[in-house]
Amino acid sequence: MPASQAVNSADRPPLQASVVFLNVPEFERRPIAEQARLRAQLEVAVAITIAEIPPGARIVLDGSDSVAIAILADPAAALRVAERMQAAVAAGLPLGIGVNHGALRHVASGGEASFIGDGIATAATLAGFAANGTVYATRTFRDALARAEPALEAVLRPAGTVNDTSLRSHELFKPDRAAAERRRGRWRAFSAALLVAGIGAGVALRATVNAGVTIARPAAVERISAAAGEFGAVLRRRLGGGGH
Repeated sequence: MPASQAVNSADRPPLQASVVFLNVPEFERRPIAEQARLRAQLEVAVAITIAEIPPGARIVLDGSDSVAIAILADPAAALRVAERMQAAVAAGLPLGIGVNHGALRHVASGGEASFIGDGIATAATLAGFAANGTVYATRTFRDALARAEPALEAVLRPAGTVNDTSLRSHELFKPDRAAAERRRGRWRAFSAALLVAGIGAGVALRATVNAGVTIARPAAVERISAAAGEFGAVLRRRLGGGGH
């Protein structure tokens, strides 16, 4: 069943998904112009990194300072997205990246679609702990990866534990850089061919939760769009050429 049908059926149990949560640190403290630039770059990075995943297999939740990408029935794809987003960090986009596997429940709020659940909440917690460019994954995600593609979970190595604000303990895992680099060769040819049409501040994402920053002046919009386009070009080169 397509994701759009599954998530809107109130009598179904919560979805199980692998969630990649991308958080721009200290977003609210940054000047408005910088917020808009980073927001546009984040949208470009998401559009590029999820291009290979069929729309019916993913849900994108868009926040003012973050994006959550929920991938259905494919933990390995979630790991690839998280690894690729590290290339966005290397290209100049500050991010903390958290990955979890868990439940998502569809809710309606103010006429807009939204999702809640531990799948998103825990991924967001890990992203908050992640230093710029670090990917932290939960044991739950590692276990889901092992079930989906046995032996691939070896890419995720233990990285300690953290306690969240509710004093819940989270066991951390992060990708081994050497293993990740070896895996990059599998998709370089694909990523080199990515040309995202209409790259800029207006990249369309689905299931918007919160409105992003709006810049009223057309000249400012043009500058941000141009900067986002340049960022996208840099990111595609990094993904296609294997640079970090």
